[in-house]
Amino acid sequence: MIREYKTIREVAGPLMIVRGVSGVSYDELAEIELPTGETRRCKVLEVDGSDAVVQLFESSAGINLAESKVRFLGHGMRLGASGDMLGRVFDGMGRPADGGPEILAEKWLDINGLPTNPAARNYPSEFIQTGISAIDGLNTLVRGQKLPIFSGSGLPHAQLAAQIARQARVLGSESNFAVCFAAVGITFEESEFFVQEFKRTGAIDRTVMFTNLADDPAVERIATPRMCLTAAEYLAFEKGMHVLVIITDVTNYAEALREVSAARKEVPGRRGYPGYLYTDLATMYERAGRRRGSEGSITMIPILTMPEDDITHPIPDLTGYITEGQIILSRELYQKNVLPPIDVSSSLSRLKDKGIGTGKTRGDHAGTMNQLFAAYAAGKDSRELAVILGESALSDTDKLYAKFAERFEAEYVGQGYGANRNIEDTLTLGWELLSILPVTELKRIKEEDIEKYLPKDK
Repeated sequence: MIREYKTIREVAGPLMIVRGVSGVSYDELAEIELPTGETRRCKVLEVDGSDAVVQLFESSAGINLAESKVRFLGHGMRLGASGDMLGRVFDGMGRPADGGPEILAEKWLDINGLPTNPAARNYPSEFIQTGISAIDGLNTLVRGQKLPIFSGSGLPHAQLAAQIARQARVLGSESNFAVCFAAVGITFEESEFFVQEFKRTGAIDRTVMFTNLADDPAVERIATPRMCLTAAEYLAFEKGMHVLVIITDVTNYAEALREVSAARKEVPGRRGYPGYLYTDLATMYERAGRRRGSEGSITMIPILTMPEDDITHPIPDLTGYITEGQIILSRELYQKNVLPPIDVSSSLSRLKDKGIGTGKTRGDHAGTMNQLFAAYAAGKDSRELAVILGESALSDTDKLYAKFAERFEAEYVGQGYGANRNIEDTLTLGWELLSILPVTELKRIKEEDIEKYLPKDK
């Protein structure tokens, strides 16, 4: 039921106080109509008796307190969902931003979603191929998983996000795969990069994109990832699609949450973020997964920049508790021009063992993965020893490990943003690199796999 009031008593920046309201609820959507007939959208931040505090999504300039009126719409923020969303670009509020027509909604959905009964969830167990060896071979992404990317300021997480969105697919289900992409609080230049990159490669045809720019209101920034997840839920659980959700940058989302929290005069928690930051992030991340009785699924890759490269900062710290691992980008590798600069030693996918092996990737995957991790760690130790004591202090085996580490970074990790390797290519490359080492050092691989896959001319 729509209720209308002309009792605006105060405007302070993006906040307004409306007196004498009834039946208004928290998070309800509203419109303010100016004397000129112009309407601006806002939402309820707080209700205290008959007073409501609302926050504008747009500027408060030009509002006349006596002549303007507020309409409360009786519902929260909603997204008109339809299969026609694929191939379209929307702003952070779900309005078309690509010059195309409005979407004819098949269903209106609350952007906060509905909680999933834990007993109705299916365990993630199917391999998703991203085409990136450092992920597919060593920190495997599984359908229904939440696997964030932790980056630093200036590191190329945008290029990595575009590469994953372009290349990712569920093996055997290519025609039923979609990407929902949310760009949160980014610059116009970054937004254009994503749009043009998706159009150039044709990935836009299977992508639904929501873009919120850095100069858009903070309250809209909070809505953008939820718009994206609502679209993903519709495609996954109404249309039976395998949906990959990419959100960049979660740090901008958390900053907007802190700004709104401060405006509401809430007691701050760690570093000024609201005390409910963990819960708020969980309401987004936990919308990923698989449901019993549904063919569709939501796999999530949230991307966040760690302020001052600090992994103990509240945003990456809390994200790590909620998600199943993390992919960490290394500034050291980036300075060595290893692209994408994924630090495989620090990265972790807690579900990787569930998505690999016979019938999913290949029977030798687990053994080669463990051996590559061990060899790379030994190679880095050998390089550090050579720096301290000189190369002459290394044994012949140490020198081979150091050589392995150099080639591993340059060839396996540093594949560039244009290479799309299938899992067979990744595993074959892993065997080629392991052939640098003596066979006696391959202690984590079954003998039958060594006999079958190790190059014989090495």
